[in-house]
Amino acid sequence: MNKTVLVTGATSGFGKAIATVFAQNGYDVCITGRRAERLRSLKMELESAYKVSITTSCFDIRNRKEVEDAVAVLKQSHSTIDILVNNAGLAAGLSTIDEGDVDDWDAMIDTNVKGLLYVTRQVLPMMKEKGGHIFNIGSTAAKLVYKNGNVYCATKFAVDALNQAMRIDLLPYGIKVTGIHPGMAETEFSIVRFKGDEQRAASVYRGFEPLHAEDIANTVYYCATLPAHVCINDLTITCTNQANSAHTIKDAERVNK
Repeated sequence: MNKTVLVTGATSGFGKAIATVFAQNGYDVCITGRRAERLRSLKMELESAYKVSITTSCFDIRNRKEVEDAVAVLKQSHSTIDILVNNAGLAAGLSTIDEGDVDDWDAMIDTNVKGLLYVTRQVLPMMKEKGGHIFNIGSTAAKLVYKNGNVYCATKFAVDALNQAMRIDLLPYGIKVTGIHPGMAETEFSIVRFKGDEQRAASVYRGFEPLHAEDIANTVYYCATLPAHVCINDLTITCTNQANSAHTIKDAERVNK
């Protein structure tokens, strides 16, 4: 029987790439997100290419009732979840605290922190008997606050803390927990942050090669396939031109360019 992976936020970026790499390697994958048409399209693509079972579940992780109902339905067809990837997350806006948009704050806190908790709480009973592996996708913003990052950074610091807490709490069940903290990656992240301003989003990555979604997907797969006695607790990953969330250079600034 194939192992089953559940990936939240699978309609684009890291989530889509993570779902794809596991499907490529013979895993059955449950993909979730808010965009039903994208989920259907990805299901058809992966099932056709890799002959695995893809289950779709369309819901908003910010809504606790929707999460509870979605996982209840999932339990009818899946007795266990072997790997949970808490990928769904977002940044909204980029401003100082005194000029912050409270709706943006709510969206980030509800998605990045509460949504992660809602999903984990519902899925864990499906993992505790046989063990498993939880991945929490954080950010370099979980390690160092950057200018105007305030609430987004706070949510990712919370993800880092929850990752550490899960690792402790789940030791008796043999459940691995891994935090993956990517730096600048060219996905829909900046388009969402800047509310659809594609030109501004593209400018963030101009002048150097950022991470790609596949880089993170391959890292998650590597961590998930290590021997049973090995658990990578925490990884921070950046492109070569980025040291942390506050220090990045363009190719033109490099001495050996």
